[in-house]
Amino acid sequence: MSRPSKKRGVPFRWLDYSAVGKRLDGTRFIAFKVPLKQSLNRQLPASDAFGPWELLDTVNKEKQELGLIIDLTFTTRYYSLQDVPESLLVVKIFTAGHEVPSDDTILSFKRAVRWFLRDNAENDKLIGVHCTHGLNRTGYLMCRYLIDVDGMDPTEAVELFNSSRGHTVERQNYLDDLQWGPKRSNEGMEEDEQEPMRGLASQRPSSTTSDSDSREDRLSHLKDSQNHRPFPSRGTNQHSHHGLPSPPVGASFLPYQWTPPYTDSQWRRPPCSEDSRSWYAPQEDRRSRYAPQEDRRSRYAPQEDRSFRYAPQEDGRCRYAPQEDGRSRRGPPQEDGRSRRGPPPQEDGRSRRGPPPQEDGRSRRGPPPQEDGRRGPPPLPRYSARWTKESIG
Repeated sequence: MSRPSKKRGVPFRWLDYSAVGKRLDGTRFIAFKVPLKQSLNRQLPASDAFGPWELLDTVNKEKQELGLIIDLTFTTRYYSLQDVPESLLVVKIFTAGHEVPSDDTILSFKRAVRWFLRDNAENDKLIGVHCTHGLNRTGYLMCRYLIDVDGMDPTEAVELFNSSRGHTVERQNYLDDLQWGPKRSNEGMEEDEQEPMRGLASQRPSSTTSDSDSREDRLSHLKDSQNHRPFPSRGTNQHSHHGLPSPPVGASFLPYQWTPPYTDSQWRRPPCSEDSRSWYAPQEDRRSRYAPQEDRRSRYAPQEDRSFRYAPQEDGRCRYAPQEDGRSRRGPPQEDGRSRRGPPPQEDGRSRRGPPPQEDGRSRRGPPPQEDGRRGPPPLPRYSARWTKESIG
């Protein structure tokens, strides 16, 4: 069987341990694992369920009577005073697990035990102690009391607890502190620290009811009371929340019974007089402020008496067409025939773009041709030594 390990469910490894141990011989102590409230027990099979009432039944079968429960768990989610029978007292001591309890926690445990023994000296009621599994924290504090108060040998105290509980203490740090740790002081043990609280459950809860069931019952009862509210008296002009007319007097009302719809004649709108017309309704003689008027032309529509800006002229001539006299728009030609785009030619006919030709007709770009028509050698450099006087002699 898989063991539940949810944070809000049954404690982890809770099913691995027996519910209740036996009474420690010569003492008032009895150890057991934490009893669970009804909603948590409902997650388990009926044979594994264990709550405060099952704890009381188990102790009574052993012909013992339980008087006090010392709760050492570090939470309050497993059960509350509403789950504990009225015949039991409860003392809550928050004790962290996996670590040796502090001296204040040990002193609080001793005070709770001494207070109960003092008030129940004439009877033999037991003191039930539990943590989550009823083993490590429970075994340590019970053995610590036997060692510090009753003077029992540490080894004997541990063996007595293990044999009575049916399981052995698992935490080695707890065993080491009991075997070789110092004894704790008993000073202030007789003082009262907190008064035990009595359980509030007067009767055993039913196995078929739960907290959620009781809430559903309360909600259904509230709905029924709302559905069976008295109707207004006849003749009053009162309607229901949805605007439906009230049923006739004496008619039976069933909250889930279907009723046929009303006829259309009952839902017709009464005739409307002219004085009751809506203030916002459009009147016949009132035109909308956004509707186009008959005598108002659009600001963007072309007007009849306004010619188009780009329309052709009346004479039909294009502004870029050639003129009738054939003259160019750039101006008449000059009288001397010269072009307006360049300077006039010089009087000697020479061009202004180059030097005039030489008198002998030779070109300035090379030596003159020879008599036989062949062209001579290319000219030497201007400053060559062959053509200077310094090179002679």
